[in-house]
Amino acid sequence: MPELPEVEVVKKSLENKLKNLTIKRVFVNNNKLRYKINNKQFYKIKGKKITSVKRRSKYLLINLDEDLTILTHLGMTGKFFIIDKNNKKQKTSFYYSIKKNETKHDHITFFFNKGFKLIYHDVRKFGFLKLLKTKNIFSSDHLKFLGPEPLTNEFNLKYIVKFIADKRVTIKNLLMNQKFISGLGNIYCNEILFLCKLNPLRNIKKINKRELTNIVKFTKKILKVSIIKGGSSIKNFANAEGKNGNFQQKFNVYNREKSECNRKKCSGVIKKIYTSNRSSFFCSRCQNK
Repeated sequence: MPELPEVEVVKKSLENKLKNLTIKRVFVNNNKLRYKINNKQFYKIKGKKITSVKRRSKYLLINLDEDLTILTHLGMTGKFFIIDKNNKKQKTSFYYSIKKNETKHDHITFFFNKGFKLIYHDVRKFGFLKLLKTKNIFSSDHLKFLGPEPLTNEFNLKYIVKFIADKRVTIKNLLMNQKFISGLGNIYCNEILFLCKLNPLRNIKKINKRELTNIVKFTKKILKVSIIKGGSSIKNFANAEGKNGNFQQKFNVYNREKSECNRKKCSGVIKKIYTSNRSSFFCSRCQNK
């Protein structure tokens, strides 16, 4: 599942290509996604212009004029393709390669002026698209309980101390909690904890303020670097310009079970355990506390 950096790159790709284009027609090939698409609702957005594309956590917000927003979550395998005015297919998502004549899982197509098309493709159909009023978007069930964005000033030491005051959970589970901080997933939580030298099973009650400060510091650092690198992927991410995301080449622990630790002067080996049905990767030496 894509995490904040991947979704941010998709957002930038979509806004770069689609902003100010007008929807001429919508074709729903299959409305049975995670939530059933309301065909009649989507057909009514004909003539609406895309004013902006935003991101909140792992969600995309495609804003239209006349107070309408298409709220999108890509699920496990959701992706957007853009067909440009030269009929060239461009990638804007992750975990995939373009396969010739593969249209079986193209569920909805937006036709724009200037010859552009936007296709939502999803093999496992865990993603969704909903049309909502823009003024109500942040009070929707999907967004209203989300924690702060990690790259904002709202995510700081004071916030963490207040949030964890009455809680007893592991640091890994805390970082994975979208009510605590939005947009992180398993990949980045593992990498953040490595940089902080924290074991994923460490109880938050045993983490001091210096270590909490490091969590803020390294969370922001690793996300910024990953966005610059184009987002990470296990397989084959590329943005609308066809550039591959290559942050995965920088992973310190994720998916590196039994490999030597990358940290200088550390003789540890990367271990893999399961916490709350999620794989956790950590160094047996520099993350042993």
